[in-house]
Amino acid sequence: MATPADVRRIDHRRVELLDINVYASRAEAGEAAASVVEDLIVDQLASRDVVRIVFASAPSQLELLAALRASTRIAWARVVAFHMDEYVGLSPDAPQRFSSFLRRELFEAAGPGAVNLIDPSDPLGECLRYESKLREAPIDLVCCGVGENGHLAFNEPGASSFVDDRWVRVVPLTQESRQQQLNDGCFASLSEVPSEAVTVTIPALFSARHIVAVVPGSRKAAALSRVMSGPVDEGCPATILRRHASAALFADEAAFRPVR
Repeated sequence: MATPADVRRIDHRRVELLDINVYASRAEAGEAAASVVEDLIVDQLASRDVVRIVFASAPSQLELLAALRASTRIAWARVVAFHMDEYVGLSPDAPQRFSSFLRRELFEAAGPGAVNLIDPSDPLGECLRYESKLREAPIDLVCCGVGENGHLAFNEPGASSFVDDRWVRVVPLTQESRQQQLNDGCFASLSEVPSEAVTVTIPALFSARHIVAVVPGSRKAAALSRVMSGPVDEGCPATILRRHASAALFADEAAFRPVR
């Protein structure tokens, strides 16, 4: 995947199949990722009626989402949107819900033609319903982050599978993942962070034609190091990105410096 922001890139390397791009700031990394995502959407809409995209909900995605909602090239009416995880136990109008985040940061402004949101009120039933929606047609693109502990969506280290036969599951959240939500300023205290979530599994994410990951900030440095140089295994779910045929990762110098 090429990006017109290559001139501002301070490092570029390929680890197995994963294309890694590093920029001085998180703003530049997010904007460069958005340029690639925009091109992918436009290119795919040239050959099909709709593009099906799974979006992550996290502060790490803010720059990407801001650039996407400002795009004048994307025919959003032909985009079918999904999100990749949702807390269990929050009220439907809680601002911390990932569906609320994506509404605020993208969907309300961009206006995708269809938005499929996870409803965790009946978690087990919702897993079946949402999996059915995901399997209706191929997933064209996943826009994701990488957790501080190396999770993808809420597929947690040591508790997820690269060969799961289910596409959506209810999962317990690790202490590290719950602490990350506190670090991100989403909750006032750790006790407020839910202990379970509904998540799209790794095989579902990996089925996408393309994956674009945005990984900014020094708190992601350990996870990025593992993604780049650790073994590919469920101990760090994000390492599977190295095996995807079309995956690109965009990091800032703060996340990358300890790796270098």
